[in-house]
Amino acid sequence: MLSEVQAIASASHSNPYGFLGLHADHKGYLQINTFLPDAIQVSLLDEKGKVVAKLDKIDERGFFSKVTRRKKHFSYQLKVQTAHGEKTIADPFACSPVLNDLDIYLFNEGKHKKPYQILGAHCVEHDGVTGVSFVVWAPNASHVAVVGDFNNWDGRIHPMRKRLECGMWEIFIAENAAHTPVVEGCHYKFEVKDNSGNLLPLKADPYGAQAQMRPETSSVISAEVEFDWNDQQWMNSRQLRNDRSSPISIYELHLGSWQRDQDNEFLNYRDIAKRLIPYTLEMGFTHIQLMPVSEFPYDGSWGYQPVGLFAPTARFGNAQDFKYFVQACHNAGIGLLIDWVPGHFPIDEHGLAKFDGTCLFEHEDLRKGFHPDWNTLIYNYGRTEVANFLRASAMHWLDTYHVDGIRVDAVASMLYLDYSRADGEWIPNEHGGNENLEAVAFLKEFNEELYADYPGAFSVAEESTSWPGVSRPTSDGGLGFGYKWNMGWMNDSLEYMKRDPIYRQHHHNELSFGLVYAFDENFVLPLSHDEVVHGKGSILTRMPGDEWQQFANLRAYYSFMWAHPGKKLLFMGCEFGQRAEWNFDQGLDWHLLENDNHNGVQKLVKDLNHLYKTMPALHQLDCEKDGFDWIDHDNAEQSIYSFVRYGQNGTNPVLVVCNFTPTVQHAFRVGTPKAGYHREIFNSDAAIYGGSNVGNPLGTQSINRPWQGRTDSIEITVPPLATVMFELQG
Repeated sequence: MLSEVQAIASASHSNPYGFLGLHADHKGYLQINTFLPDAIQVSLLDEKGKVVAKLDKIDERGFFSKVTRRKKHFSYQLKVQTAHGEKTIADPFACSPVLNDLDIYLFNEGKHKKPYQILGAHCVEHDGVTGVSFVVWAPNASHVAVVGDFNNWDGRIHPMRKRLECGMWEIFIAENAAHTPVVEGCHYKFEVKDNSGNLLPLKADPYGAQAQMRPETSSVISAEVEFDWNDQQWMNSRQLRNDRSSPISIYELHLGSWQRDQDNEFLNYRDIAKRLIPYTLEMGFTHIQLMPVSEFPYDGSWGYQPVGLFAPTARFGNAQDFKYFVQACHNAGIGLLIDWVPGHFPIDEHGLAKFDGTCLFEHEDLRKGFHPDWNTLIYNYGRTEVANFLRASAMHWLDTYHVDGIRVDAVASMLYLDYSRADGEWIPNEHGGNENLEAVAFLKEFNEELYADYPGAFSVAEESTSWPGVSRPTSDGGLGFGYKWNMGWMNDSLEYMKRDPIYRQHHHNELSFGLVYAFDENFVLPLSHDEVVHGKGSILTRMPGDEWQQFANLRAYYSFMWAHPGKKLLFMGCEFGQRAEWNFDQGLDWHLLENDNHNGVQKLVKDLNHLYKTMPALHQLDCEKDGFDWIDHDNAEQSIYSFVRYGQNGTNPVLVVCNFTPTVQHAFRVGTPKAGYHREIFNSDAAIYGGSNVGNPLGTQSINRPWQGRTDSIEITVPPLATVMFELQG
């Protein structure tokens, strides 16, 4: 007995559930053992509340015990007297197991669709008692206890039961069975000892649904309050809205720096919704994409080094606040995507690193398990429990929070074993290649589950290489993503635009080359946050020339982007020509809109979004080669490009002419595929945008004069540093 008492008191007992609670002694009599450091007196009560026995305090550290005269097990409670009064509690060590056989089987197979409903902390009724269940996976630990402000962070009080068949540890604590009530809002972590009994840093809950505001790092018990979702109309319609044939124009956003309050503090999810959603509607974007909102410890990572993959960051409120935000988007007709980071995780000691004293979530070998670029760890995608954990974290946002899409960060770093590594710093796969076959299998299964279980939702890959079939179905040998960021187009087009117009003629193919592969994938054209940080300057300040030319270049470039095949993505602030690089630590420079040039860019983006949505030729065949045809991509001398966008049968084509020099071209002839009236529907040089107002306001009629391989042609005025578009009516 004394050795077991010592083991309990030192949080080193190998089987606390086999000793604490009510058990038969060697004679068959029931003996009650309990460890309650704050208790002065403890009594055992039967199911009717009758005192069965007063327990003896056999150790001054708080161990009480008594052999009863009963041999038949019965339901019981403990009456506990402390210096603060008397209360009756349910004994955690009398509770039946939390996990059932099916959950354990699915977890072991890596096929549990919703493990977040089992693991973590959940306010439930168990054995007829209300309280909180805690479950955590730590198969190599010798001791795990839940600690929190409800038990004075004492790992001796609530040691957990290890389920040997799955490596999970569990405990149910009745609401009243602790120093203070175990209820919603309580802070908690897991106390873990490795296989040798060494105490590790306290660990946050990998499946935690809520976390403390940084710099604090505890998980928070979150009651799963039923949210009154009323976005069914949106959910029923989103499959069409997210289809390749639909207009998708994405406003990428960092919640912490879009706007702040007057004291430069964060806004709540609800306050952001009230400001952001009307603005997004006014600007005409169809979707909002949030940079990671999974809980993360360091502001400077922008969310790309998450610790709590199941918890909306506390910076902007709680889970109910985030649901409000999502629903507000949907009820306004706006889709919501979130960034998701399965490619790496930080080494913060309260996180997943060496979770049970071993490399549980990461690879042991640093050649596979460590990212030298980011000083982060790499998930072991080949371990079924880890792959299940990651997939579930993504599906959790679709299921619990109704988000519409998952943009997967840094896919290239997952696909290649030699990503950012020199020879000798990586391990080839079983075939001797550099492909991470485990990551490939993981991504395919992720996409298959997403598209099978969440109709209308979609996935987007940030993948910067020429890996084939990223957005091809897995049944056709692809990775199964819905869309892929076109990083090649982004790099080439920005490289072209930063050149002085006098030199652009020597780099003419930088804008045209993207059309060689534009339909190999379902592309999104991204001007993302990555293009306005780390010394790159803003998009505006990369444009050459004086102020007028900078803005004219920017307007022409955006217009070329919106006319180009592919869905659109623009980072916040770019829509009004933010001058400074993005600073995650303050709001955008909204005061710039007092300037006509910045205001003009904002109007231009608004009109481009409207045109993109209302002209079928500009979106219906974004991802189909039949939706695009060059008129002339060889006019390097004048730096002019002309092409046609087509929609589905019965829609009018759109003719696009882009002039990337400051020279006005009068009486400029362009071949056209369709005879008839050509109505100018857009001109980036219009005065309302800050331009010189050169253009073709009356439109033009084609004539039967062959030009550029077409039987008909038009004669137009091409404005300086501008893009003009014509609807071909006939």
